[in-house]
Amino acid sequence: MPSNKPQEIEVPFHRASITDAEIDEVVKVLRSGWITSGPLVKRFEQAFAEYIGCTHAIALNSCTAGLHLALEALGIERGDAVVVPTMTFAATAEVVRYLDANPVFIDCREEDFNMDTAQLPEVIARAQATAPVRAVIPVHYGGQIGEVNSLKDTAAEHGLKIIEDAAHCCPAKFRDSDDADWQNVGSIGDVAAFSFYANKTITTGEGGMAITEDPALEERMRIMSLHGMSRDAWKRFSKEGSYYYEIVAPGYKYNLTDIAAAIGVHQLRRADELHCERTRIAAFYSEQLSDIDEVILPRLIPNRLHSWHLYVIRLKVDRLTIDRKAFVEALRELGITTSVHWMPLHMHPYYRDKYGYRPEDFPVAARLYDEVLTLPLFPGMTDEQLDHVVSSVRSIVSTHLRSGV
Repeated sequence: MPSNKPQEIEVPFHRASITDAEIDEVVKVLRSGWITSGPLVKRFEQAFAEYIGCTHAIALNSCTAGLHLALEALGIERGDAVVVPTMTFAATAEVVRYLDANPVFIDCREEDFNMDTAQLPEVIARAQATAPVRAVIPVHYGGQIGEVNSLKDTAAEHGLKIIEDAAHCCPAKFRDSDDADWQNVGSIGDVAAFSFYANKTITTGEGGMAITEDPALEERMRIMSLHGMSRDAWKRFSKEGSYYYEIVAPGYKYNLTDIAAAIGVHQLRRADELHCERTRIAAFYSEQLSDIDEVILPRLIPNRLHSWHLYVIRLKVDRLTIDRKAFVEALRELGITTSVHWMPLHMHPYYRDKYGYRPEDFPVAARLYDEVLTLPLFPGMTDEQLDHVVSSVRSIVSTHLRSGV
């Protein structure tokens, strides 16, 4: 007999938007006989450089690889210090440790969760008492570029290199004022690294891209991305190549495959279309949730083009009878998968134990961690799914509203 139980609406946290164009290109690559780094990778690099507006682009197997290669190419060594936001994913700091250098954490701004650049001079001064501070890695949280001018000024004053963690940003832009020209993400640093992981704004499944204007950095990163082989060693199996190559440095295995690039070239062509869809969904959430006093919505900073990789709300947990963890479980019971971005790095066991951090050392990030909740946002979400997310958030809030509020 048919059930009278209402059909549950499932809302995954993310679902990649893949079309026949991506599938057909992958099949074409598979049939070509060349499936590792080759002509599709070069095509993807050239297209990405043109899209972002940079001179050099190096396709890699992850954004993490791009950050690591950037630090190595810039000469970061054992004992050096690199300023890293505590409100970020593990990769931003772990690449510093790959080189036996030390991440020096900095707190975030409450309004956009980006690095609090006003604290940067003090953080640098404190760190330099024990180690040379060589670089800073800003992370554009959720796809919104943070404060740019003070970051550049402070970095220049202290001779620091800037490596942009642009994992969330394709596309993202900024400008200094309403009548200034727009500038693309990646234009403020020595190197920028992008992610094409499965849930990013464009995807290759796994993958990333490093960009730079410096030909010396491009050459070093490209060589180190493939075992330290002499430049264009991938050509050794093609008609114009040679079996002969030289190892010029102890490199890594970070190259992207043509299979992944085959997805990337078509995702990149759709980047603006996908961004428009993300922006529409973010606007829907903001409109539909704006009257809930117990929820703080993302703040759009003026003169920023937000990529909307993430839509992060904050729960006013003091006005509710449940905490964030219980809120997440309540949404899960309703078929909605969410996430949390992120537990601040200084609160993770490795960094807490190695460097002696306490949660209160970075009070803004620590407080935000108890409040933040990332809602599903991906191109292809149906109106039914969007309505279900909104109505579920409303229902949970009203059910667990603290008395007297």
